[in-house]
Amino acid sequence: MKATAVILAHGHENITSTNRTTFEITKETHLTKRGDCIIAVGSNTGANELDPQFKKTAQSEKARIRITISADGEVEVVNAWGNPKLSFTHPTDLVVRKSNYICSRTLAIRADKAARDLSPTLVEKLHDRKRRVKITLTAENAI
Repeated sequence: MKATAVILAHGHENITSTNRTTFEITKETHLTKRGDCIIAVGSNTGANELDPQFKKTAQSEKARIRITISADGEVEVVNAWGNPKLSFTHPTDLVVRKSNYICSRTLAIRADKAARDLSPTLVEKLHDRKRRVKITLTAENAI
């Protein structure tokens, strides 16, 4: 089984992308420099609004989740895993983690990249409040 969800957001001048263990997409539009994991703001989707088929697929023990982040022609791919404990209940945030930690905000775990691992070229584009960011989520059961 395979399911895809597309999230639209935008950049912000306070994006630092320096967190070592996570990255986050949020519906919130206000951002301070303390939000070092946030890579996009003003998202059109929170965890609780994701497509039900995507959620079901991502909640499989063997679900692989590919997160493709694109902004103005710059593309970054992050590979992570789903888990049956993912609840997808947070109204504003989606967090991708390198660890196994799961809460209502968690989109995926055991990711191969965090905010600080994203390319400097992409991060520079994310500094522009007018820059549109497209995040494509693909969940697929690994065999």
